[in-house]
Amino acid sequence: MNPIFSVRDITKFYGNQKGCEGVSFDLYPGEVLGIVGESGSGKSTLLNVISGQLEPDQGDVLFDTRHAGMVSTTAMAEPERRMLARTDWAYVHQNPRDGLRMAVSAGGNIGERLMNIGARHYGDIRETASGWMGRVELDTGRIDDRPSTFSGGMQQRLQIARNLVTGPRLIFMDEPTGGLDLSVQARLLDLLRNLVRELGLAVIIVTHDLAVVRMLAHRVMVMQRGQVVESGLADQVLDDPQHPYSQLLVSSILQV
Repeated sequence: MNPIFSVRDITKFYGNQKGCEGVSFDLYPGEVLGIVGESGSGKSTLLNVISGQLEPDQGDVLFDTRHAGMVSTTAMAEPERRMLARTDWAYVHQNPRDGLRMAVSAGGNIGERLMNIGARHYGDIRETASGWMGRVELDTGRIDDRPSTFSGGMQQRLQIARNLVTGPRLIFMDEPTGGLDLSVQARLLDLLRNLVRELGLAVIIVTHDLAVVRMLAHRVMVMQRGQVVESGLADQVLDDPQHPYSQLLVSSILQV
């Protein structure tokens, strides 16, 4: 099996401050990669670079497109990259308000992404939106309600529906359970795990919560000071970490 996504020697600096340096990895269809580390470790910078929100200072990002095979996304024209973000890629923000239009109805938020790829039939769009609300365990009777009337956990599920409605093949997730109560986190993680398995999604998830990684990820990369200090199968890294920093994370001595 060939990778769907390849990161090669990605480096990003902010002036003299290192965001991330020399990061490389491959991601395969249906695989979930967890990136963990304390605040300031570089994991969010890395996610923003590889998802096209920041330009790297060095390195390349390759994606297996449907029509042209492996293509450098860093070399893409901006319109191409925007279309990729609307179709085969999706980005789930930590704060769902950053990924939703709060003044638009729940159904409108989901339908908007369909319209971005050419859907125009109102009845079909509304039916698809309702179906996705049901899949993420939202009351379909609230399709015309605004997200501002939903709880935080419901907003996050709505953001996930909005992202997945176009059938993306690669999902970027930035602390998707951050700020949610433990019981809400558990329901959301269970939902995500089922959707990943059902849809065969490739996922890159950044989190400081090792419980999220243990539940969702197949592989883990541990970052410290902008560099990857350990990587491997999730069970191996979490149950028998080799690097001293990984050992601190797993033993919860280090507050992340």
